[in-house]
Amino acid sequence: MAGRPSTDLLQHQYGARLAARLRSLREQEGLSRAQLAEATGVSVRTLERIETATTAAPGLFTVAALADALGVSLDELVAHAQSGSAPGIVSAGYEGRSIDQFVQELTDNGVATVADVRLNAISRKAGFSKKRLTAALAEAGIGYRHLPALGNPKDNRPPFWEGRTAEGQAVFRRLLTQEPAPGALDELFTLASRQTVAVLCFEQDEERCHRKVICDIARTDRGLTVDALLP
Repeated sequence: MAGRPSTDLLQHQYGARLAARLRSLREQEGLSRAQLAEATGVSVRTLERIETATTAAPGLFTVAALADALGVSLDELVAHAQSGSAPGIVSAGYEGRSIDQFVQELTDNGVATVADVRLNAISRKAGFSKKRLTAALAEAGIGYRHLPALGNPKDNRPPFWEGRTAEGQAVFRRLLTQEPAPGALDELFTLASRQTVAVLCFEQDEERCHRKVICDIARTDRGLTVDALLP
């Protein structure tokens, strides 16, 4: 069962979200680190440390100068770093996304934790197997939990591949009533009542994935907000 995040973890998450947001804004403006450093008077080394979240507490005036140069308010940056978005679930398929793009989109959507509902957390797609995915998420201040009890067994995958999704979803919904799935659902939904959690599987379209059943239960039975991962 999820407990309250430690102060150190929260500070790491805030710093990582701030770092990712500043990187994203700088890249949107088409600026190199050197160009942004020159425009703000912040050294390239300091900017690098802020953008890689290797400085624990960047100075207020430093962050304010960066915000001004990037055309955002300091309040907006702080709010993004501290809260990201409201508690609930983001339905996230990584099909068609690179690992860098995926992590950036999670950050932009305020995701605090990824709940991996693949039966086996392995992938032929670079960066999405458990070890590398966990490391990439950690760098962005995003937690990771593998919930194999919520994975779709191999013998129930053909219906999703063959367009018989209603059949596959019905079978999976029955499986969720059997141990150990109920406990894993409770863990997921408790976490999602406190923070934004991305429910991860491969298919980009939720309708073609077993995670739709999980998301539907979250919506109808638990009253949780469920949104799609937005680019």
